[in-house]
Parts: sequence; C-alpha cells; structure tokens
Amino acid sequence: MGVAMNPDFPLVKDLVLIGGGHTHALVLRKWGMKALAGVRVTVINPGPTAPYSGMLPGFVAGHYSRAELDIDLVKLARFAGARLVNGAVTGIDTAAKLITVPGRPPIAYDIVSVDVGITSVMPDLPGFTDHAIPAKPLGTFAGRWDAFRASTTKPRIAIIGGGVAGAELAMAMMHNLRARGLSPIAHLIDRGKIVDTLGDTARRKMLAALADQGVTLNEDASVARVTATAVVLDNGTEIASDFTTGAAGAKPHDWQADIGVDVQGGFITVNEMLQSSDPSLFAVGDCAHLSHAPRPKAGVYAVRQAPVLFDNLRAVLSGGELRPYDPQKDYLKLISLGGKSALAERMGTAFSGPLLWRWKDHIDRTFMRQFDELKPMGLPPLPLTRAVGLQEALGDKPMCGGCGAKVGRGALRAALQSLPPPDRDDVQLVPGDDAGLLTMGGARQVISTDHLRAFTDDPVTMTRIAVNHALGDIWAMGAAPQAATVNLILPKLSADLQARTLSEIMGAAHEALSDAGAAIVGGHTSLGAELTIGFTVTGLCDRDPVTLRGAKPGDALILTKPLGSGVIMAAEMAGAAPGGVVDSALDLMCQPQAIASSILANAHAMTDVTGFGLAGHLSGIGDASGTGALLELAQIPLMDGALTLAEAGQHSSLFKDNIAGSGPVTGPMGPRTDLIYDPQTAGGLLAAVGVDQADDLVHKLQDAGYTSAAIIGYVTDTPGITLR
Repeated sequence: MGVAMNPDFPLVKDLVLIGGGHTHALVLRKWGMKALAGVRVTVINPGPTAPYSGMLPGFVAGHYSRAELDIDLVKLARFAGARLVNGAVTGIDTAAKLITVPGRPPIAYDIVSVDVGITSVMPDLPGFTDHAIPAKPLGTFAGRWDAFRASTTKPRIAIIGGGVAGAELAMAMMHNLRARGLSPIAHLIDRGKIVDTLGDTARRKMLAALADQGVTLNEDASVARVTATAVVLDNGTEIASDFTTGAAGAKPHDWQADIGVDVQGGFITVNEMLQSSDPSLFAVGDCAHLSHAPRPKAGVYAVRQAPVLFDNLRAVLSGGELRPYDPQKDYLKLISLGGKSALAERMGTAFSGPLLWRWKDHIDRTFMRQFDELKPMGLPPLPLTRAVGLQEALGDKPMCGGCGAKVGRGALRAALQSLPPPDRDDVQLVPGDDAGLLTMGGARQVISTDHLRAFTDDPVTMTRIAVNHALGDIWAMGAAPQAATVNLILPKLSADLQARTLSEIMGAAHEALSDAGAAIVGGHTSLGAELTIGFTVTGLCDRDPVTLRGAKPGDALILTKPLGSGVIMAAEMAGAAPGGVVDSALDLMCQPQAIASSILANAHAMTDVTGFGLAGHLSGIGDASGTGALLELAQIPLMDGALTLAEAGQHSSLFKDNIAGSGPVTGPMGPRTDLIYDPQTAGGLLAAVGVDQADDLVHKLQDAGYTSAAIIGYVTDTPGITLR
C-alpha cells in the first residue's frame, strides 16, 4: 500500500524487493525507520502476508492461529513507505531491468533484491502435483492443512522427506489430530535414514519423539508415485494417505535459472556482498547460494543477512561502500516435537523438554512482535501559533484517499444548485445524477468525470479502481462505455520514473477501458504532491437512460457489491486493518460493473454507491423520485472485516459529512448503521426494480460473479430512510 514519500524530494531510483521473506521483512522495517531520500520502494509478493517458517510447526500442531503465523506485508509496506504489488514474479529481464508479473505491465527497477524462498514441490514424481501439497511455499501449505484438519474424521497422512522439517511436520500433525480426539495414522517416508543430518544424541531424541507421537517411519523407501488416496513405493507397497505433503529437498523456483545471472543448481549465486553476477541484482535467504561460504537452507541465516542487505542496498543506491556478510559456522537448532516440547542442538550437544519449547516460543514471538508494533502514520504537527479553527478543520485523523477524500454531499449540492440550468437544447442535466445527457443527431450520449486521490501506491491497482469508479456513472445509467480521457497528477519523479509510472498506468487503463468497450482518446498530466488518477468518460444509450427518478413504492432495492471500502482503507492508513482484509477490499474495487449494469438494464431507477455512501445515494433516489426507503440492516452485504473495524471505532474522514448530507434516517443506530454512511470507492450499483423480478435478478447477478448481491430493502412512499 505505502505512504507517500516526502513531497519536497523527487523520487529518482526504483528499488524492488521480490518476495516478502524474513530478510526483506526486516529490511522494510529498517527502511521505515531510516529511508533513503529519492528512492521508491516496491515490494512484490503473491499475497498480502508472508508466513514465518519458525512458527509453522506450532501452527500445524495447533499452538498458533493462522494470523499469528503471518507477517502482515500491508502494514509493513505502509510503515516503510513502500508500494505493495500483489502478484507472483515469473521472470526478470536483467538487460532491460524489467520484472514480469502476470496480469500487469512489467515493473522496472534500478536495483532489485530477490527473497522468494524455496519450494518442495516434486514435479518429477508422478502424481505429486495433482494429489499432494508441498510443504513450501508455506502460505499455500498452511491454508490446505487448515482446511484438512477441520474436515477430516479418519485422518491418514504421508510426509515424503524424513529430514528435520518433515519430522517436525509429522509430529505436529499427529499432536493436533490426536488432541481433537481422533486416531490419525502418519507415515514419514525417506529414501535414506530419518533425520540423519542431526548428531547422534539429537537423532536418538528425535526418533524417540517420533515414536511417542505414533509416527510410522519408512526408511530406505523410494516413492514411485502419488495417487489421490495413497503413496506408492517402488516395491509396490501402498501407504494410504488423504493428505500427502513433500518436505524433501530445497528446490528453487524455476524462473530463477533464466534471469541471466550465475546460478548453482538453480539458486542465485551471490558473493559476500549478497550481490549476484549482475551488480544490480541481490539475492538472500533460501533462494540464494552463498558462493564464498555455502550454508544449508535455514531461516537463521536469512534473519542475519537483513542488516547487511539493508546497508548494501542503501550503499549501492547512494554511491556508498558495500560491506560483506560473514555467516556463522554453526547455529542453535530449536526443533518442535509436536506438543509444547522442543529439542535444541548445537555443536553435537542436544537437550529436549518443555523449557526449550518456552524458549523457542519466546524467540519466535519476539521476532514477530517487531512487525506488530509499528507506529502508524499520524497527523502533521501544528504550529504553536495558528489561526482559530485550524485544529477543527484538520480533524482527528489524516485525510483518506479515494472517495474518502471527497467533499460532502451537502456542500456539493449547495454549489450545484447555485448554477443556472444549461441553455442548450442538446444538453440535459438529470437532477441528482452525476452524468449529463447529450443529444447529437439521433445519438444519445452520457458524460461524466471522476478522479481519485490514491490510497494505494500500486499504480496498476489504483488505475483499475479509478476506471471502474469513473465508469460507474455510465453503467448506472444503463449506457455502454464509449471513450475516455485520462487526467493524472503524478508525485515529483525523475524523468525515468515518470516514464515508468506512466507506462504502468496507461497499460492498465488501456486494458480496463478496452475490456469495458471504451477507447482512450487523450488526456492530461501534471505534477503535484501525490498520485491522483481520474477519467472523463462517455457512454452511448440505445434506449432511455436509467436515472434516479423512476423508483416506485413497493420496488425492491438491490445492491451488487458489499459496503466497507471506506472504513477499511481508513483503518489501513492507521495500520489497523489486517492485510487480508485490505487485499479483499481492493479486489472488490477492481471488479467492473458492466455485467451487473446489463442484468439491471430494466431497473426503474439506478445509481452507483460511491462517495456519499449507501444512505446518501439512496437519498438521491428518494429526492428525485419522491419516495423513501425501508432498509433491512441485516441484509446489507458487508466486506470482510468492515463491521469489526467499525465496531472498533474506525471510520473514513468523510463519515461525518455523509451523515449530515444523507437526509432523515430513523431506526437502530450502531456500527452496522454507521456503514451505510461509509464512502465507497468503485462501489456497487443500487437499483430499484419490480419486486416480482428481484429474486431472479439477484440470482443472475450472483451467477455472474457478484456473489454478495442482495435485496437490501424496499422503496416506500414515505420520505426518508427507515432502518430495521
């Protein structure tokens, strides 16, 4: 997501961090405390969180929740002033300095660091890809295990790979399932000896712990194939399994071998400065091979690489001197034993017991706590001497982006009402509607404009949202998008970064508008304090447009998208919104309303729910149609996490203005009611339809992908909004 950098300094270099691994997470934390002026930081990760490997066995055993396992990259990026791109990298062109992420334009860089970990997928093992789940990447594994342990009654498990990681997983699984009162069967399979990398004392203790947990060991056993219900060995033995995982071997991601730098077995080779054979590409963690001091894949090395990588990235971007990374020769291994007991080994000495679990738990929680205690962005300091009213005008929180940055409905209506009506026969204003109707010969054209103050620093996501937001007025009138001009304000950037940013924005805008059937016909750009993206759009009507004026008492009210984007993005600015909640909200804002508009083409009245919130836009229908509304609060769909945040007192900076501008609302008050005033960005369509058609229309909307579409109330002949 990210906060804007100091607007007094232009951004001149692009630093891209690929992957949210342990090293990069720590670098981002340090960057938030000591940023380098002039650098734009981008983090690319396939998801809003990054799991911490040290706590995975504890999560599998049931000692930690899924949330406790994850580093929240949304909050971390906000703290670091970085933009977060949700996607999985599939290639790097080191000659052109471009990064490929499917589904979006290439991302350019000056310096790039790779921290994507490893995978234990076994593509050469027949059936593994279709019927098994690799232990890494951790996020995918954790999700699949969570679902399996909640649904099974007679669990049968097979773990391929009898190293320490496989043994930890086997014991954790058995502990979890037995604690649920089940009688699980688990097989640990290895082509050699189980946990043979440990010293003799530690190995004896591990084997005893595996036996205590009831894990069956299969040594010197080669796997021939995996099926949906079994692991088949070379000798024909079938080991029944409903959940098969692979923890054998450290396999690099395939694309690493094709980026044009030196690799060792597919792992990116780096020197003591953590640089690859291309000085502008760094690599750390399990995806890298230390040419000067080869080490096994272990999280302890990744953690200790962080301060060196941080210093070297700053140095290479500022012309400073790089420093070497000198890994320790040995490290303390703390291994979970299923229950709240652990084994410690170092230099051939091994101990085990509950005290070591408490020690490991303390270390892991301390590591994670540093990402939970990040200070959110606050208000700017006020001068001691200031004008009367400045404190009140500033408000109690930073100004929101998106629709949360709009002027209130009341102020806008007062300003528009002071204008004389148009004196042209070919221009018609529809009271309350945001789009005007133009007549040219036999053609009817609607026109509207909208722009958004960015609330995410990913220009591609922000552009997609801005396109959907601007086209909302066109779709709400039942028109077909035709053309668009682009209106951009870019923050201060060097010429290179201007070109890169414009390339990303225009690529995303072309794709989104083309999908909607519209063409870009021009635009305007300027420089300012922060990113703002807007579009002036036109659409063609082959029939009378749907307006606010046709609602009839008895009509059903249909909403196509859930509410909550305002409160979620306001909470994200304050560091209070979970990354998964933010990511889900952005996905909903990126969902176009073209199909919904087509399905609702025969609506009596329709509008899009945006800055003035549900209550404000419903009041617009009531004012124009001479009607009121009855809303069923429990039927109004809400975005995941929105109600929890509202209950915690989070709200958008436009919230109070929306209450004042929404007209009379009666009924129960509280957090759920607060959300009807929440400003939406690229929100859903609100349609008044014949009650006899409503159920069928909702089913069609849900089948078309608007899964939250619902009947939320009815039009009445009594002015105002009644809640129940």
